[in-house]
This record gives sequence, C-alpha cells and structure tokens, in this order.
Amino acid sequence: MAPPSKSCMQRACAAALINDGTTIIENAGHSNDEEAAKNIVQQLGATVETVQNNVVIQSDKSIFASKYPGKHSLISAGESGLSLRMFAPLAALCKYPITFTGKGSILTRPIDFFADVFPQLGVDVQTNGGKVPLVIQGPLRPKNITVDGSLSSQFLTGLLMAYAKACSTPVTIQVNDLTSRPYIDLTLDILHHFGFKVVNERYERFHIFPVESAPAQPIKYTVEGDWSNIAFLLVAGAVAGEVTVNGAILKSSQGDKRIIHALEACGAKMAVDSREITVKKGKLTAFNFDATNTPDLFPPLVALAAYCHGTTAISGVGRLLHKESDRASTLQSEFAKMNVKIVLDDDVMLIEGNSRIKGAKVTSHNDHRIAMATAVAALAAGGPTIITGAEAVKKSYPTFFQDLKIMKATVQVA
Repeated sequence: MAPPSKSCMQRACAAALINDGTTIIENAGHSNDEEAAKNIVQQLGATVETVQNNVVIQSDKSIFASKYPGKHSLISAGESGLSLRMFAPLAALCKYPITFTGKGSILTRPIDFFADVFPQLGVDVQTNGGKVPLVIQGPLRPKNITVDGSLSSQFLTGLLMAYAKACSTPVTIQVNDLTSRPYIDLTLDILHHFGFKVVNERYERFHIFPVESAPAQPIKYTVEGDWSNIAFLLVAGAVAGEVTVNGAILKSSQGDKRIIHALEACGAKMAVDSREITVKKGKLTAFNFDATNTPDLFPPLVALAAYCHGTTAISGVGRLLHKESDRASTLQSEFAKMNVKIVLDDDVMLIEGNSRIKGAKVTSHNDHRIAMATAVAALAAGGPTIITGAEAVKKSYPTFFQDLKIMKATVQVA
C-alpha cells in the first residue's frame, strides 16, 4: 500500500488551522515531518487529536485574534523545511511575537525570503543572518505584492494560505521564476477543498479572494499516497524484482508521479491501472529526464539510472543545493562507493549505468532520500550494503525498511 503523502498531510494541517471549525484528516501519516506539522498547529492554539490513522483538528478565529502570547510563542519546525516555510506566514497572522527554531538541516536553510517580504506586509522580522531562529510579529496584512519564486515554492504556499485566511478584499501575488509548480498545484487543490478561492494565472499571478461563507462542517480530507516515496518502491521493482503498489493516484497533482515517465523511458516492464501499479525487473536503457520541477525525484532516478545501460542525463541539479544535504554531491560521493560514476555538468547530472554495482558502506548524511536511494540500489548489488544514518527515513517514510522486507529484501536494522 502506498505510504501517505507527507506533502498533502502537512498542507492539510495548515488548511485545518485556518479553517474555522473541525477538520478530519483521514489516512494521516506519522513521519517526523508530519508530526512537526501537527505540533505547530497545536502550539499555535488549535486542538489536535490523533485516532489511529485519522487526525481531528479544531480551530477557530480566536487563534489569530488574540493580542497576547499563546501557550507557545517558541515553535520548532523540527527538520521540516515545508513546515517552517508554510507555517511562518500563518503564525505572522498573530499579533504577538513568535520565534521559529528547528534542528538538523533547518539550521542552514536560507530564509531571506521572509526578511524581504514580511516587512512589506506589516510584519516585524528578525533572522540569524538569513537563517533560523526566525522571530516574527504580525499581524500580516495582505496586499498586492511581487515575490521571488526561484528558491522554493514552499514560501509561496505559506503566503497563499495566509492571504486566503486574512484577505478582506481581492489581492494578487505576482511571482517571478516560480519553481516546483506541481507543489503549488497541490497547495491550490487543498485550499479549494477547504473552501478558499485562489485563481492561478499562468503561475505568474495568483488572485486570492475573500471567503464569503464558511464551508459545511466538519471538513473531511483524505491524504493521498506519496508519489515521492512510491517512486522508490517502483524503482525497486524495476531493478530488483516485481513490485505492486496499491493506492497510487494517477490523477494526483503531485509532480513526482512523473516517475512513471522515467520508468517508461528506460524500458521498465510496467502495468498500470486505476487501482495499482506493477513494475517488473527487465533490461533497462539510459534515459533523459528534466527534474527541475520535481527535484525530490533525483535520488530514486539515480538508483534507477545506475542499472540502465548507457549514460542517463537528469537536469535540474541547481534545485538540490538546499535540501537535507547537498544532494548532488552527496549522491555523487555515496554512489561512487557502490561503483556508480556520477558526473556533475553545470545543471545536468550524468549517471553511468553499471552492471557491476557493488554493496558498500555508505552514509545517509542524515538525508532520508539518500538513505532510501542507496537502499534501493543495494537490492541488486553484489554483496551487502551498510547504511549509516538509515534512521533518517523517519523524516518521511518510517516504515520504508519494513516495506522492503515485505518485498523479500533481507534487511537488518541495528
């Protein structure tokens, strides 16, 4: 069964926070990033109850109307870049000072965007040289504005949600050089599901309109399967043996569903229908792929390309610098240990396929997708692979290694 999408779950938590009433999130995941989103919602004043795989969130207008500090004015985003970038604009709707912190890679991720944009919206902001801690004090007042979308679409996601909640008249956000457009599609789908009105004009202008009436309560939202993680399972089938994944929605707005195109391009044996996808091991050939708008596909694509005859070219390397690790150089160094040569040529990554991939001792660099990519590559490698820092998968896919065991892989967790 496809693991729940943390991208959908985190966005649903944010939408539940700005929804005046009860939200029921079904098929909720329990990764570290999803737990971070739930904790932030709770720290900002909403009530959060988890019942098996459902999360019930109760929010109301008083959360953003209070002039006094809530229970928590110091909030940690954990290691979740999306939670930091998405919830900061929502916290800026409050009238009291709030400090965002984090840990791990969050400590090095740039947040200059907030220092540039928040003052234009009436929000006081302080950063630590463009990094966390981030101190903000609102309330944020929506107005027509132009922002830079080249670093990450996550900043725009947060602004769209804050504007949707707070605008009293129609306003427009103009965006220059927007990256990761599929993630904005996902944000807009969820906002529309919760009754907010945002119109996308060619990904250049976003027109946000006041909500005229509250939607019927409670709102139910079902989290989709996570294509970012489904990609690893499908690649595992292509390189090591047959895999069937249920719950992969082909009509999803998630951009990482394009892994299907890569598998088709390399000649993988695949059967796709509305309920499940089956991929079988076969003869694979090199392919070309543009991952500029889907940078999270780089790790599974590298694992796939390693088993393809010839040299695969993946463009969009520039999008990998500010992830949990510098993923381009990390992929290059760790796959070299497994006898896979990767060349970085400006914005293009070249992977030389190799029929003699070997098991090795590798490290995740505390990056969940590096851990999963090396694990998938190890499935058909000669000899065992030891992954140091394999627990990093808890960030997005806590049951990853258990699922590999279901696929008949031999896995030992130390």
